[in-house]
Amino acid sequence: MAKPQLIALYLSLALGGVLCHSSVSVAAEPEPAASAVTQNGALASPSESILSPSQEQVSINQATAEQLSAAMNGVGLKKAQAIVNYREQYGPFSAIEQLSEVPGIGNALIERNAARLKL
Repeated sequence: MAKPQLIALYLSLALGGVLCHSSVSVAAEPEPAASAVTQNGALASPSESILSPSQEQVSINQATAEQLSAAMNGVGLKKAQAIVNYREQYGPFSAIEQLSEVPGIGNALIERNAARLKL
């Protein structure tokens, strides 16, 4: 392939990626939390509207490592196993924020998953 044709190919691929990305980001914008309505007709709180109807909260005191890694964003099986090991060594968690004491679990990860967790 000639050099001008390669340049044209690269430019068209880059432009296509930019156009695709911009259309996805516009479509992925969430609706305002105030417009979310629960099943009983009441307005949902922001934490309730983050969860989809099929997604339930997981108990950090009862869930297995597999359940924790499936439910938590940014937590793989290794971090989930660290949560379970900490719980087995020190007893049940008394607050969700106590997860920050687990090695590899930071405050940002806890905040990102707060709506998915319960005691």
